[in-house]
Amino acid sequence: MASFVSAATARVADPLLPEIGREFGATPGQAGLIVAAFSISYGLLQAVYGPVGDAFGKYRLVAIATFLSSLGVIASAFASSLHVLAVTRLLSGATAAAIIPLSMAWIGDVVPYDQRQSVLAKFMSGQILGLVFGQAFGGMLSEVMGWRQVFVVLALLYVLASAGLTADMFRKDHPPPVRSGNGGVGRGVLQMLGLLARPWPRTVIIMVFLEGAIVFGCWAYVGSELQRRFAVGPGTAGAILAVFGFGGLAYALNARTMVKRFGERGLVIWGGVGLAVAFTLIAITPVLWSAVVASAICGLSFYMLHNTLQTNATQMAPEARGSAVSLFASALFIGQTAGVAVIGPMFDRWGGQPGLIVAAILTPLLVVWFAGRLRSRPA
Repeated sequence: MASFVSAATARVADPLLPEIGREFGATPGQAGLIVAAFSISYGLLQAVYGPVGDAFGKYRLVAIATFLSSLGVIASAFASSLHVLAVTRLLSGATAAAIIPLSMAWIGDVVPYDQRQSVLAKFMSGQILGLVFGQAFGGMLSEVMGWRQVFVVLALLYVLASAGLTADMFRKDHPPPVRSGNGGVGRGVLQMLGLLARPWPRTVIIMVFLEGAIVFGCWAYVGSELQRRFAVGPGTAGAILAVFGFGGLAYALNARTMVKRFGERGLVIWGGVGLAVAFTLIAITPVLWSAVVASAICGLSFYMLHNTLQTNATQMAPEARGSAVSLFASALFIGQTAGVAVIGPMFDRWGGQPGLIVAAILTPLLVVWFAGRLRSRPA
């Protein structure tokens, strides 16, 4: 549930950009500041939470961060300007940053590697459903109640998740904390930076940075593009974006079978091909319904690629798993921030089609490079 609401917070602004921009007298590209603000703090704070989680216990830190996230989200509901909203989104990202990566690292601590990809896929179902809720119900609720009430709902969900996590820690059968950061937080930071000196971790980090820049940097403006080109409201655009989550859920439910059938390299290559097809279809489609199909293809393909990257991230450095996974998540969201910053001005000037076409060209090149690197991955 914590993963659910964290993912919803990350993506809820996507279909709301035109509406928020109109209220504060800004273009959708300028309103994209609130997406970038969340992403940059979410990404950078991973560098702090990973070593802290290794040193003091990952599950405990997730419970604390979930409660603190409710405060930043409720503050967003009362923002008086676009820049104030950007600040509250910055704070929300700073606290939500601990939830998903440290949960993944905790799974890495307690689940053997040969079972981990399917378990991570099950965990991802909460994250994926959060994407659906954030994009579909966020857009729909904004049409009924206004965008501010969307953030009130998210704050309530954070409080419920925090209460559940806290209660779970007091169960007798709850696994004891795994503290893998020997030497404290400072040493954990050094271990994390040291990962970049090692070829395979550096490859994974570069790959996920570029994935974030290309896929999510582009995806942040798809809802605005659908509203611009087809004259639909944020509820309809959000519902189409949410089909991305259903595509991802289809992967999560079939992950074990797909891993056995395609292997890691096959998932990477076919995931990249599917993303290129989806981006091209959204860019050129003259009818709205085909964007629904493209969104489903995009979600399935993205999680084929991304879950493979996530699984590798949990094994980059078993001696400091929290730091390794947090560095991975940091790179993803810093990449998204860079992508949003580049594509925003392009969207305001030419619409969303140029960014989609560029993404469709770059994604296959990226996955071919990474698939080749998988051949030489350390055992």
